[in-house]
Amino acid sequence: MSDPKRKSEGGDNRRKKKYRSDGTPIWGKRHVEGPGVWVSCVKGKEKQTVGEIYELFESMASEIWPMAEQEEAPDSDGEQRDTELSLEAQIANELSAMQRPRARNAGNRFTNCQTNTPCVVFISCKPPVDPVELVVKYIESVEATGITRTRYTHRLVPVSGTCVANLPEVQNLCKNVFKDFFDRHEGQQFKYKIELRIRNHTTIPRSTLIEHVAQCVPEGHVVDLENPQVFILMEVFKSICGVSIVQDYYRLHKFNVMGIAHGKKNSQEDSDSRVLQSNDARPKESISI
Repeated sequence: MSDPKRKSEGGDNRRKKKYRSDGTPIWGKRHVEGPGVWVSCVKGKEKQTVGEIYELFESMASEIWPMAEQEEAPDSDGEQRDTELSLEAQIANELSAMQRPRARNAGNRFTNCQTNTPCVVFISCKPPVDPVELVVKYIESVEATGITRTRYTHRLVPVSGTCVANLPEVQNLCKNVFKDFFDRHEGQQFKYKIELRIRNHTTIPRSTLIEHVAQCVPEGHVVDLENPQVFILMEVFKSICGVSIVQDYYRLHKFNVMGIAHGKKNSQEDSDSRVLQSNDARPKESISI
């Protein structure tokens, strides 16, 4: 005979679906949570990519969103105490300090979320960091200088939020992200295009997803696939969906870091080559003796 007590305990331990105040369901815990940045990188170099992105983002974030001054002030008393310690104790203190800088200086503003997939990294961002502003400023600096400050990073895709990839959750996320963007541009009407990339996901058809996302765009804004002013970026990866709105997406080469750097380098080489050809084409003055 089956034990009714055991059945009751099993029923109590089952996962219960929770709901928000508006009736939309809240699904289970996710490994990837935003806002954040999707990073495409060289295969087999995911760990190195995380390291270089941490260093890059922390450096840029400290300039855009500086930490409190007291955290940056040097500890003169500590330095004086260090001079009184033995050499072994000073080395131990330095090693301990080297293990702390990321959490201390960045205030834990960036976190690597495991994707368990080659070539794909996700870095979660915490306030006040805005992943869209962070990525755009970085891409513009690469475009201006040709210097990437990274070695293994291919492409960056910022997302203002993430959710489980089901239609109710996606629409709820889109409404929040869209409201925040269009409220900051009140009175303006935009032509937009939805840029959707799906990887390792077969549950929701592409056309269905685009249709439901377009329903969340406020009235007054129209679709324009040829000359859009803003781009709705959607990244669907396995069971996770990320959304953001950006401008100048095509001008900035879809945030392709390596593509921009190579283009800048080739442009500079062509310019140097034209200068050399121009110098060679000039008639040389003959010297009469």
